[in-house]
Amino acid sequence: MIRTLYNWTMIQAERPYALWILCVVAFFESTILPIFPDAMLIPMALARRPRALMYGAICTLCSVAGGVLGYYIGYALFEAVGMRILSAYNCVDSFHHLVQHFHKWAFWAITLKGMTPVPYRVVAIAAGVAQVDLATFVIASVLARGMRFITISGLCWIFGDPVRVFIEKYLGWLFGAILLLFLGGFIVLSYL
Repeated sequence: MIRTLYNWTMIQAERPYALWILCVVAFFESTILPIFPDAMLIPMALARRPRALMYGAICTLCSVAGGVLGYYIGYALFEAVGMRILSAYNCVDSFHHLVQHFHKWAFWAITLKGMTPVPYRVVAIAAGVAQVDLATFVIASVLARGMRFITISGLCWIFGDPVRVFIEKYLGWLFGAILLLFLGGFIVLSYL
């Protein structure tokens, strides 16, 4: 199943509409989807290496735009929408702790948590509830998400085919590691 999904993603990465898929996934991952944009970014960066850094930058911008929507959900629609999103991911308790961090250390908390497996949607909603200055949120998010996505796409650009060979050889292990990181992000978030 993992191999089939990987092959499908690699085929999609070479199609003309791949950039749109990346944009949609990056945007909605920041608000509601439990899908990492990396799953589309990496194959796209490997399929078209000269465009890898551009893909990383576009992924960053779309992710931050989605984060602004998440911020707005926390700021203006928390009871109606935000609480439902947090409940769906079982992050309500840790969310309150994040809000407290944002009152003291908004820029650094957003920057650090935006680079980790902690779900970015929770960071964005918490920033909105804490009424973090929007400019601070956007700058910290661009820094955090850019460091993540541009680093990933940069590594694909620099190393290219050896990265593809490594991924294809160890796909099962890599999928397991990514799944553990994803679950680990929720576990860490539940103890914050």
